[in-house]
Amino acid sequence: MAHIADIIKYEGDNSTFVWKHPLEDFNSLTQLIVHESQEAIFFMNGQALDLFGPGRYTLETQNIPKIGKLLNRNTDGETPFHCEVYFINKTVQMAIKWGTDSKVRFLEPTYNVPLEIGASGELNLQVSDSRKLLVKLVGTMKGIAWEDRMGSGFTKSLVASFRPLISMEVKANLSNCIRSNNINILEIDQSLGMLSDVLKRSITPGFEEYGLTIPEFFVTTVVLPENDPNFRNIRQLHTIALQTKMAEASATVIAANRQVELEKETTATEKARREAERKLIYAQAEAQAAKMAGIAEAEVMRAQGYNQKDVIQAEVQKAYAEGLGNMTINGSGGGVAGDMIGLGVGMAAAGAVAPQMGEMFKGFGVNNAPVAATITCPNCNTEVPESSKFCPECGNKIEILGQNEIICPACNQKTAKGKFCMHCGEPLVAKCAKCGAELPLGAKFCLECGEKI
Repeated sequence: MAHIADIIKYEGDNSTFVWKHPLEDFNSLTQLIVHESQEAIFFMNGQALDLFGPGRYTLETQNIPKIGKLLNRNTDGETPFHCEVYFINKTVQMAIKWGTDSKVRFLEPTYNVPLEIGASGELNLQVSDSRKLLVKLVGTMKGIAWEDRMGSGFTKSLVASFRPLISMEVKANLSNCIRSNNINILEIDQSLGMLSDVLKRSITPGFEEYGLTIPEFFVTTVVLPENDPNFRNIRQLHTIALQTKMAEASATVIAANRQVELEKETTATEKARREAERKLIYAQAEAQAAKMAGIAEAEVMRAQGYNQKDVIQAEVQKAYAEGLGNMTINGSGGGVAGDMIGLGVGMAAAGAVAPQMGEMFKGFGVNNAPVAATITCPNCNTEVPESSKFCPECGNKIEILGQNEIICPACNQKTAKGKFCMHCGEPLVAKCAKCGAELPLGAKFCLECGEKI
């Protein structure tokens, strides 16, 4: 018998999506309690009148307690005003397992051979439209859960209801996704995320028709046909291809390392060569500068009308004059004469006294010594004795030259007279920029016009 005021609240478990409260045809002032993550739908006379969210409500019905007893007598004890309440669980049901009921046949895109595969995984499910769920799926059942845990006839199982939909969508879209994205079947685990997204988009509309949604859909396993000969051949070909790629990659790395080492060696060699060239150029420049200084000095002397021989003679004459000033006359009559004879002998032996002095000393019985033959230093143009091996002015090694030979100032080698050295190719003459006269290498002034070089 109905009480004056009843309390209606959810008494199902979390695995139940929809639960019908057993109290029906309740009276006005009945209290409805709806918890968080729940919704309640109030039915009256077969119509869904109101949808209640979380909170406490007082239900107003046409079932007046005392009058209702009199009305029930005319309907064999049943109230003509039928009312009931359904509770809908809005929580997300996690880790609901799914799987294909048979293998999926498709043509493998990489090697173009037929294969059969299966798939399984998990999904999360949630009620999105309570009215649609009640109208389309529940009907006159007392509730609905993912699985019928309360026994046959109490709840409707979503496993049985949606397994055909999931299996059909997976079979239809799994093979298409593999082919369209050219996924290698042996590397399919790398593409599970993409397969999950594709299958979720294809399966969700079927659930939405019944007021359900799929927040997450996961493909966790793709079952491969390990015993299929075609699949074994594909695995073998894949192994060979992988080994080939690894060998090519290794060869590329080795070649790159060799190239780096070769470039390092080339760079080191080039640096050494440039350093050697720099030192050689520096040494040649110093030697050339020294030669040019000597040649320029000799040219200046020649332009002024004297040479190194004249300088030596002047020094000898100066010494002679000083010797005359230091002579002493002794009583034996041989003092002055003896000093002059000694001086004459010394100077005649040096080959630096004027011919008249030699003639003068002939009267004293002194024989003139033969004058030593001289040659010109090719570096500084100093007259030196023919027997000398080095120049006393510049230290240059004296080479005995033929009539048509000179010493190249660039490489210090004997070469025929001409405009270029036959050993190093350097020019043997230069030209004045002002008058065009040919000049010795190293000259600082033109011998014709005096222009500074």
